[in-house]
Amino acid sequence: MPLSTMTDGFAKPIECCMTTEAAPAEEAPLRRGWTTGACATAATKAACTALMTGTFPDPVEITLPGGNVVAFALADHKLSNGQAMAGIVKDAGDDPDVTHGALVKSTVRAGKPGSGIIFQRGSGVGLVTRPGLPIPMGEPAINPVPRRMIVAAIREVAGENADFEVEISVPEGEEMAKKTLNPRLGILGGISILGTTGIVIPYSCSSWIHSIHRGVDVARAMGFTHVGGSTGNASEMAMQKVHGFNEVQLIDMGDFVGGMLKYIRAHPLPRVTVAGGVAKMTKLAQGMLDLHSKRGAPDLEALAAVAVEAGASEPLAGRIRGANTVAEAFGLATAEGVPVGEAIAHGAWRVAADVLETLDIELEILVFNRDGVLMGHAPFAPAHSVSRPRKRR
Repeated sequence: MPLSTMTDGFAKPIECCMTTEAAPAEEAPLRRGWTTGACATAATKAACTALMTGTFPDPVEITLPGGNVVAFALADHKLSNGQAMAGIVKDAGDDPDVTHGALVKSTVRAGKPGSGIIFQRGSGVGLVTRPGLPIPMGEPAINPVPRRMIVAAIREVAGENADFEVEISVPEGEEMAKKTLNPRLGILGGISILGTTGIVIPYSCSSWIHSIHRGVDVARAMGFTHVGGSTGNASEMAMQKVHGFNEVQLIDMGDFVGGMLKYIRAHPLPRVTVAGGVAKMTKLAQGMLDLHSKRGAPDLEALAAVAVEAGASEPLAGRIRGANTVAEAFGLATAEGVPVGEAIAHGAWRVAADVLETLDIELEILVFNRDGVLMGHAPFAPAHSVSRPRKRR
């Protein structure tokens, strides 16, 4: 397990708004962890030190981007044939990270004079094959901040003009990557070496947000002018049938609809579709931009009021108020021919348009039930246009 010289001076962690696991109780202290980038940096520093001195420092200390000094125990090391290898087991703390427990290894070799620091891809580290990512195509998926951390660690040991080849590998990384969005982003054969601070905040879901941003970037770089964000697999498949999307256009936004829309506002594309199930889209229509259950449940009283506006009788409204789920409420309304899905779609459009705040992006909302049947549709219209979509009666 990593040893840390950091003091307890952090703000209380934010619980994740996108996980299939129950987060620990709010009052329980959540243990922070380390990014793959921090682990790769520590492993590289230990290997470089051994290559120069013949001895592996254990634990090995590194300085994080924020200035904190942390120390890691070595899980593996070897010095032979002009190269040194060191490995660190990633500890993600209390975060349900797919790479928790991964062995992150760095093999360091002397480079050609004047070559500087050259990064190489070992087993289990992805290869960048699509444009739009922060690393050029053909390069190992080691992100810019981890690269800078590794270079700084080597220079601390070997001086400013150090010339080394650094090969990062994660033995189980190829299997781990199958549980991430890397294949869709065009990062093949393994995981990415990530991190901007070196620290994993439990349940912050920073890697999910990172994947959303990179998904938008890749779609733009490949010339697509329309992307679709979905809350889950069922809505994604249904949305793909509607538009015939290339997989690059599919953004797995999960519960982070606000995060996706804000990024698209700052990095515009001409068209964006937001698709989701009836419960998630009802929450969006009611003003929630974080759709996780921990951020609040859909308001059935408000849904009943929407149904009345759409033509529901008071007895039907009463049954909607007493429904166990939004899906049940939708079923009740549909059985009586009340287009509550249309009303929810248009309400969700207005909330999402308020985030985009621009005439340059056309927005569409699709609401599906669990079977992928379209329950409501707010058609494309410029966000914040004078002529917003109107509910169809």
